[in-house]
Amino acid sequence: MAEYFDDLETRSADAREASLAECLPALIAAAMKAPGIAAHLEGVDPAQVISRADLAKLPVLRKSDLGAAQKGAPPFGGLTTKPAHAFAHIFQSPGPIYEPGDVSPNWWRLGRFAHAAGVGPGDIVQNCFGYHLTPAGMMFENAARAVGAAVLPAGTGQTELQVRAAADIGTTTYAGTPDYLRIILEKADEMGEALKITKATVSGGALFPSLRQSYADRGISCLQCYATADLGNIAYESRAMEGMIVDEGVIVEIVRPGTGDPVAPGEVGEVVVTTLNPDYPLIRFATGDLSAVMEGISPCGRTNMRIKGWMGRADQTTKIKGMFVRPEQVAAFVAAHAEVAKARVVATREGEMDVMTVQIETEASDPARFDGGIREALKMKGVIELVAPGSLPNDGKVIDDQRKYD
Repeated sequence: MAEYFDDLETRSADAREASLAECLPALIAAAMKAPGIAAHLEGVDPAQVISRADLAKLPVLRKSDLGAAQKGAPPFGGLTTKPAHAFAHIFQSPGPIYEPGDVSPNWWRLGRFAHAAGVGPGDIVQNCFGYHLTPAGMMFENAARAVGAAVLPAGTGQTELQVRAAADIGTTTYAGTPDYLRIILEKADEMGEALKITKATVSGGALFPSLRQSYADRGISCLQCYATADLGNIAYESRAMEGMIVDEGVIVEIVRPGTGDPVAPGEVGEVVVTTLNPDYPLIRFATGDLSAVMEGISPCGRTNMRIKGWMGRADQTTKIKGMFVRPEQVAAFVAAHAEVAKARVVATREGEMDVMTVQIETEASDPARFDGGIREALKMKGVIELVAPGSLPNDGKVIDDQRKYD
């Protein structure tokens, strides 16, 4: 089995950026043939988008935009470059949101993750992701096919039957949520069955270090990927287990929540993804997830950018004093004041009353100078607390709801 899925994984930074400059204009031009993308990117000249900096100037597409577009132009909101009947599958995720799917080789690009996890010819993958309506099951089936592994389409539940099948056919690899494998293994112990699973490819939930170690104690190497129904594979772990390596078929940006503005390297922000899938080319799609870029390259030799994995949700909208406060309102306040580096809204309670405190990173010394800006941007008065530049936590939060509801 080759060490890498393909040569793209070990490209130099210069080669990767040169490829980006070549493919971005063509991708955006092709994407704008879809009416929904054309409307979203109205006025954009694809020939002028040849770098990450150019890409960062384009508007962000949010999940809420997707739902609204699909209601107006079902099922895919005019965001695909071919009609619904031309896809192999149509999926429904909660919302509902509809996603296309296909059976062409490595369509969701999860084969790269499966290969990094050591899955390949000779393996039998027990695929415990759901096959009903949502795409996860088909996404991992497509991954197994991309690396030449066989698949038991197990789906979810029926744990005793899962154990029986794994024992009878000699399953070598588990695919599913991180915690369900533990349930299968414990049921196998009860049944006196010794399973042959040595690899686990997981997603869709938190892989806690203690859980990963419990699998390692059983001789099972467990790696995770970060993927979504809309985008496919975004990033994945290798056996080095140092961060998550960005997939070669996407461009990942980390932006300040509520904006499309990239943050400084290492700063926590919202994950925004551009997928190079010509059938479903989402441009600057905001995932709503928080992460941060890691410095350097992985010890495994894969050279693409790494991120720290899932670090929470970016949609921090909350209601204070009966009014919604949104990250984009905080971003608008910061943008309107050149002397403000960063701001955070903190919601607390005093007695039975909500209190909104706005912490502002600035060299300024007079809180009163920001009263008008706070009222204009957030539509209410708040306690203003000036703090030194660089002193707010690097956790991606622009709204911190500290109220207790129990």
